[in-house]
Amino acid sequence: MSLRIYNTLSRALVDFAPLQPGHVRMYVCGMTVYDLCHLGHARSMIAFDVVQRWLRASGYAVTYVRNITDIDDKIIRRAVENGESVRGLTDRMIDALHQDADALGIERPTHEPRATEYVPQMLSMIGRLQGNGLAYQASGGDVNFAVRKFPGYGRLSGKTLDELNAGERVAVAEGKHDPLDFVLWKSAKAGEPEEVKWASPWGPGRPGWHIECSAMGCELLGESFDIHGGGADLAFPHHENEIAQSEGATGQPFAQVWMHNGFINVDNEKMSKSLGNFFTIRDVLQQYDAETVRFFVVRSHYRSPLNYSDVHLDDARASLRRLYTALSLVAPAPVEIDWSEPHAARFKAAMDEDFGTPEAVAVLFDLAGEVNRSKLPQTAGLLKALGGQLGLLQGDPQAFLQAGAGLDEAAIQERIAARAAAKAARDFAEADRIRAELLARGIVLKDSAAGTTWEAA
Repeated sequence: MSLRIYNTLSRALVDFAPLQPGHVRMYVCGMTVYDLCHLGHARSMIAFDVVQRWLRASGYAVTYVRNITDIDDKIIRRAVENGESVRGLTDRMIDALHQDADALGIERPTHEPRATEYVPQMLSMIGRLQGNGLAYQASGGDVNFAVRKFPGYGRLSGKTLDELNAGERVAVAEGKHDPLDFVLWKSAKAGEPEEVKWASPWGPGRPGWHIECSAMGCELLGESFDIHGGGADLAFPHHENEIAQSEGATGQPFAQVWMHNGFINVDNEKMSKSLGNFFTIRDVLQQYDAETVRFFVVRSHYRSPLNYSDVHLDDARASLRRLYTALSLVAPAPVEIDWSEPHAARFKAAMDEDFGTPEAVAVLFDLAGEVNRSKLPQTAGLLKALGGQLGLLQGDPQAFLQAGAGLDEAAIQERIAARAAAKAARDFAEADRIRAELLARGIVLKDSAAGTTWEAA
């Protein structure tokens, strides 16, 4: 079966074939680096890390671009608040991003362009749009994109211009010809640091957010490429605007397939900095090892919403321990994956159907069962090799299992006493949570008339 991907643009699964046979060109929107990355960012990075890994495993050469937005209103505001330069802030946050991504086993993209390094390309694209009658300079100095002059605006998000106009509250008094128009070039404002001002045909200023991805995508991947990805929240307006300005400048389809990963939710609301309900990657890694966090993300389909809670992470850790326990029973033999082998064939079929990681993970558990029964090094080797396709199971099993416990006798007895107190108070949900927490750390509780005892899993 050939690879099929859900294309947000067509709202359907499509058979995937790159524009250049054997070579996939993929662009994914990265982070705006004014603060530490949170778990929602981790989900997007892991999702597309799995995508690029599977494309390579499928025999494709992959050129993967994930940009960094290092010029933005939030960045300028934060730098001023901190009393540091914009460059100092963004350099520091990029270093932190790399540390977090490396910890989660996320492979570096082929190119990681910073927006500030591509301002000339942005200016060139804006000039082309103006020459094509799709951009104009407003009275306040900003250069805007004329949305109503671009046929088909809204086709990615499925929104009509009338629907969009009904929800708009931007005053035309700002100099826009239409409330729907969006900014391509922001004129310099009084009091802004000099380091965020560039010369342009329209006066000093800086690029708008949307134009950077269009310019960097075209420069690094060509005017038409294969896959454009990002979080579901970027489909509108960011990706909608990318399509309009890119295709308005070049006359070519920008990306063939548009992929969007689902949100991580907390209490049924999207995790985000604006809502204040976010957990940084570093916060989470203080409680859970990085591979558990990666497994927590990978075992859900990339397009599905993913609910964050300690209970879910505890369950992920316990599940990952089951896989490592199987690998601890027998040393895995190095294997070259035979994709006709039944387990490998099922794994491939799952991944070829829109990167179906939940089904692929189910194959890993079936293989773990086979290892437990057969104790065959080749079977353990296949389990490890298939796990590697998802960036999992490459660590030392004994080290993982020992690190997962990490509780001394006193700490275990404290948790047992807390569970007993919860049961006495008829708070059975809390009692179950404590049992699951201990199981995730390799501690199995055994209840009897004489009391509760424990043993290592």
